[in-house]
Amino acid sequence: MKADKTILCIVISILLMVTGCRKSENAIQEDHIATQQIDSYLSSLIDTAGIPGIAIALTNGQDVIYAKGFGFANIQAKEKLTPSHFFHVASISKTFTATAVMQLAEQGKLDINRPLIHYLPYFKMKDPRYRKITIKQMLNHTSGIPDVTDYEWEKAESDEGALERYTRSLADSILMYDPGSGFNYSNIAFDVLGDVVAKVSGVSFEKYEEENILVPLDMDKSNFYYPKMSKDLQTVPYTGSSQSISMVYPYNRKHAPSSTLTSNVLELSHWAIANMYEGRYKNRQIITPSTFKAMTSPSVTVDPAQGLSVGLCWFIYPYRGYVNYVHEGGDIGYRSILSLIPEKKLGVVILSNTDHIDIQQVYFKIVDILLADKS
Repeated sequence: MKADKTILCIVISILLMVTGCRKSENAIQEDHIATQQIDSYLSSLIDTAGIPGIAIALTNGQDVIYAKGFGFANIQAKEKLTPSHFFHVASISKTFTATAVMQLAEQGKLDINRPLIHYLPYFKMKDPRYRKITIKQMLNHTSGIPDVTDYEWEKAESDEGALERYTRSLADSILMYDPGSGFNYSNIAFDVLGDVVAKVSGVSFEKYEEENILVPLDMDKSNFYYPKMSKDLQTVPYTGSSQSISMVYPYNRKHAPSSTLTSNVLELSHWAIANMYEGRYKNRQIITPSTFKAMTSPSVTVDPAQGLSVGLCWFIYPYRGYVNYVHEGGDIGYRSILSLIPEKKLGVVILSNTDHIDIQQVYFKIVDILLADKS
């Protein structure tokens, strides 16, 4: 295909121009046509669409080939946004939680086809069908567990007991349908999965993620536990069409597994590369290729018309003739997307410190530029 030749030429040109710095804002020569178009488009979101800030990283193969920040981390302080600034990445967090669950499954410490109550005997719901919920159904959003209605960001809990208390607080809840018979996106299910990770591993959810995923992937500055994060490079969250500063920051430890990873585009690019190579980053293998295949193989059809399905957490859909593995995120003051296009060995990470942006449309525009037939 002509698009294949175009993207190959882009990548070869980029790699020839890089002088040993894989994570620099200047990793692509600024006058390259694709870079110019990306720069122009993202700058326009700041200049004319009123977006406070947006950061992007692109990976090709095992390299970060482009990383840049546009706009402001803090408008009031006139602090320019860079690729090193940190964002609340919202539901991209779920891909880390799912990987933790699958690591424990690889170790024989849990079986995703067994009922949840085998691992959390204290989990109860008012609806007796809860006894049939399996770990796999929670991973692919078919458990019937409803979604969160109030994250209580303004009543943030930060102690280690928050997850178990949250799990126990569901005793009066009712399932939306018989487990395994439907699809509904559930943040609650992933928060409870975090409690499973903690109980099966014997350490807190955050410690497990740090020791078994974040540190091995050189994501040393990223963390699920917001109080631990340095505030020096933290972005300010803006909300609504008026882009006013959110009065609350989206953190509550009981929702850590579904929502609270704080990271930047540079460190998330390591996550993109690890998943692009079926769990391998540099010389570290965090999951086996067979596990990664299971996570990215369609298990439930979500929207037949659009070809949208879900594996074990990852959403899968075609765009411009290529399969995309995607997870988006959104909470008050933040929007995010991380996507892999395996056939191109291309990873895209986009983070914004506003909830007033269509992050999916931004992603499609970037992919349009990268895969455009310019011959």
